[in-house]
Amino acid sequence: MKLRLNPLVSDIVILVYILTTLFLRFKFENENPVSTMNSVVIGLCFIVILWVLIKLKVLNPNWFGLIKTKKPSHDL
Repeated sequence: MKLRLNPLVSDIVILVYILTTLFLRFKFENENPVSTMNSVVIGLCFIVILWVLIKLKVLNPNWFGLIKTKKPSHDL
């Protein structure tokens, strides 16, 4: 049985994840001298984690209804 979150919960999890990672990055980079390349790599790692969760269908974002998805037509 796979863990799959419904679209609204997925949107909320993604929003909280993005805000938390941004806060942690800004806090960490403010306290410690971090080069630009390290900052980019850290940011990409956080994005890859989110991308993998979406590709594995653990997160099923609806993008808060902003992006309309095309429904497949069932014409026979």
